[in-house]
Amino acid sequence: MDVLPENATDLGALIESSRVLCNVEARSKKHSLDILSELLATAVPDLSRGTVFDSLIQREKVGSTALEGGIAIPHGCLDGIDRIYGAFVKLNAPVDYDTVDGQPVDLLCGLLLPRGVDMECGHQLREFARIFHDPEFLDALRGVTSSRGLFDLLAAQHPTQPARSASG
Repeated sequence: MDVLPENATDLGALIESSRVLCNVEARSKKHSLDILSELLATAVPDLSRGTVFDSLIQREKVGSTALEGGIAIPHGCLDGIDRIYGAFVKLNAPVDYDTVDGQPVDLLCGLLLPRGVDMECGHQLREFARIFHDPEFLDALRGVTSSRGLFDLLAAQHPTQPARSASG
């Protein structure tokens, strides 16, 4: 099963502009996952926010999806989807996220993965993690002040290339 769109090396192929929010207020890790769930649920007709939220929480119970540097990649596996879908949120203020480095999280890239394609999706998750380990890229994301600017910066990234800045 091919779970990636033809141009899946572009974050913009997985994260539509309507699923990117900038300057979001979240009170906690759980609240930030609820916000991501609402965005991700819009990717698939008849998919409920609750189903998405439960899948993200289930994965977080296995271990934190936070990376060093204040970013997390919460993800969940679902039956009934045939590709990866994404959403991105930049919080106004960081929230405690049980991170290894002790840093709170203010950037979240949420992903929905089809259940049963672990190897292909695992590779994609590693590519995202590599992109989001670039301190310059994280600084650029934090410097953006609009949802559209945030989407444009995300869409300009290619996992096979070093992360680069875009104005926004």
